[in-house]
Amino acid sequence: MEDSGISLRPSIYYRPINFNDLDRLEQIHRDIFPIKYESEFFERVVNGVGIVSWAAVDRSRPDGYCDELIGFVTAKFVLAKDSEIDDLIRYDSSKGEDTLIYILTLGVVETYRNHGIAMSLINEVIKYASGLSMCRGVYLHVIAHNNPAIRLYSRLMFRCVRRLNGFYLIKRQHFDAFLFVYFINGSQSPPCSPLEVAMFVVNYMKSGIKSVASKLTNKEEKGLKWLIC
Repeated sequence: MEDSGISLRPSIYYRPINFNDLDRLEQIHRDIFPIKYESEFFERVVNGVGIVSWAAVDRSRPDGYCDELIGFVTAKFVLAKDSEIDDLIRYDSSKGEDTLIYILTLGVVETYRNHGIAMSLINEVIKYASGLSMCRGVYLHVIAHNNPAIRLYSRLMFRCVRRLNGFYLIKRQHFDAFLFVYFINGSQSPPCSPLEVAMFVVNYMKSGIKSVASKLTNKEEKGLKWLIC
């Protein structure tokens, strides 16, 4: 169903994704991501098997689709000791119970973008993680030329800790990624060195120049605007 019934001031409500969202969830992933997700992934999302998720719906829609997904975020738990950022957080390694939440996918349908929905979805994850005493942070990857996403995570107080060369492989082409972390519940990141700050600024400017030089025109490239993983 196309989202032609959006009001000027939509009433966005956030809830857990459930089994009734399966078809719509698959459809949105196909529409905005350039990579294919297996059916098992969607089954795990809607059944809450190893994955936590939130849906955004517009309760003000006049077309009878007021509970249909117009945005989503999916995430999973990762043991801190087994994560790729175990060297960046403070936790009791002797207990082995501290966890992190890794954001898998984040998406908002085109007609509902620029309404703060993506930010609210991420905030739902942060709020959930902050309520778990053993959770030390939320982290994610973002493709390096996705400047809107980089600005979003920066506004949300995520910290860019690494640049990963060739992290994404899309249609036989490699793309770098940034690794962002939101530290919570007593977890502390090491201080930024002047070199780290300088390197991030240079890399960010380079990715911005490349983005301007090559406008995204096809379906695959448009999907990258919302690509997380």
